[in-house]
Amino acid sequence: MDAYILENVEKIVSDEQIECTLGLIDIDGYPTVSAINVSKNEGIKWFTFCTFTDGDKVKRIRKCNKASICFYSVYPHFNITLVGKIEEVHDQDIKNIMWYRACKHYWNNTQDPNYTVLKFTTERYKIMYEHEKIEGKIV
Repeated sequence: MDAYILENVEKIVSDEQIECTLGLIDIDGYPTVSAINVSKNEGIKWFTFCTFTDGDKVKRIRKCNKASICFYSVYPHFNITLVGKIEEVHDQDIKNIMWYRACKHYWNNTQDPNYTVLKFTTERYKIMYEHEKIEGKIV
């Protein structure tokens, strides 16, 4: 059953229309959650996001790189919570690859100084899918 759930979850998180929330610790040490779009991912192993260099997310990550992301839906019913580390990506080649269609609404191009790519790497997961629960670690 776990393999069946993980296979379906990997399809869900790869859907361009899926909604995602990112949880970080703020400057005062409190948890915060915000919506964010996934740029690219490899299953549930890692995800990238595009955001503003001068924004709160980058400031929070520089202070504490522990993070959580969550995907959820009422129908079909699932909750995919991933916990891990997040970092800024400075490599220009990777920033070019992570650019997606909607980025043009916020930045001029991948060299825009306010364009930043974040990479989240999953360490552990808790998943509820079709009323089944699984949890584990990414090795």
